[in-house]
Amino acid sequence: MIDNRYFKVALCFVAGGALLTSCGKKQQGADANQQAPAYAVLTVGQSDVTLETSYPATLHGQNDVEIRPQVSGFLTKVHVTEGQHVSAGQVLFTIDQVQLQAAVDAARAQIQVAQANVNTAQTNANNNKQLFDKNIISASAYQTSVDALNSAKAALSAAKAQLVSAEKNLSYSVVKAPAPGVVGSIDFKEGALVSPSTLLTVLSNNGGMEAWFSMTEKQILAFTDGGRRSINSAIDSLPAVSLRLADGSLYPEKGKIVSISGVIDTSTGSATLKARFPNPDGMLRSGNTGQVLIPNVANNTIQIPQSATFDIQNMKFVYVLGDSSKIHTTPITVDAMDDGQNFIVTTGLKPGDVIVTEGVGVSLKDGMVITPKK
Repeated sequence: MIDNRYFKVALCFVAGGALLTSCGKKQQGADANQQAPAYAVLTVGQSDVTLETSYPATLHGQNDVEIRPQVSGFLTKVHVTEGQHVSAGQVLFTIDQVQLQAAVDAARAQIQVAQANVNTAQTNANNNKQLFDKNIISASAYQTSVDALNSAKAALSAAKAQLVSAEKNLSYSVVKAPAPGVVGSIDFKEGALVSPSTLLTVLSNNGGMEAWFSMTEKQILAFTDGGRRSINSAIDSLPAVSLRLADGSLYPEKGKIVSISGVIDTSTGSATLKARFPNPDGMLRSGNTGQVLIPNVANNTIQIPQSATFDIQNMKFVYVLGDSSKIHTTPITVDAMDDGQNFIVTTGLKPGDVIVTEGVGVSLKDGMVITPKK
């Protein structure tokens, strides 16, 4: 007969062993689950895509004119207000005319004096000519009277020139609009002392607006296919561009890139481009900011999200899902133009490839086994 005490001890060992075996199997299962975490994947394919590359821009009137006085003096009248539409020749400012009018009056008086001197010299020269013809005076005496007449005539010419200058300065005291446009900010009010170095305002012809933005040397090379075509040809081939305003909305009118500066700024490594937009309602103003959106149309191409890529030494890579759900690091090349969210892949992927779009650059590693999820 088996002692009940020994039976109970054996039963405990069996139960303990079973428990340990069960725990070991659970631990192995947990380890297996940890080795194959789930990540989102994407099956790539070909399609026609349009990516819009954005460039920060500043808006300028098609013809922004700085209004500066041409004479010094105190502002006596400001005839316009900020934001006012003005026509060519309209009076904008008036500068104190008292001293300028006095200079005109003095110049006119000087002309009268000079004219009287000419008349006197002319009479003397005529009399001396008669005396010289009768051999009453010498040739030198006659020549002296002729020289005095010429000197008086020169003084008269100088006085007339002085009058022209004085009248011109007087006209400068009335500052007029050289072209139609919108008045900018006016920092100087009536009573302020101004001079030719004073910027009174900026007159903006905003019937058409230009958005100024920059491209790097690398972007310009891509823009011109590595320099294989001219900048003018590249501009002509571009479709219409859009303008995103500061509040995020799209401006309803389309624009066109019209020029690229011919010189790269060595301090910034970039060139300035200008896109022209119609402004029929005067909605756009000089000084506004926004973003120029340049469309990049590609046919039968592979597009992937930028978040699915990572960089190593200026090269781009993705994780491609292979056999047994194992991922492999794969190099790719992308088009230089992008919209900040997606890339157009030029080499490295083919339709049907599956790439990982989650955890890239954070937890994924080459050769890792995952559980793909879509």
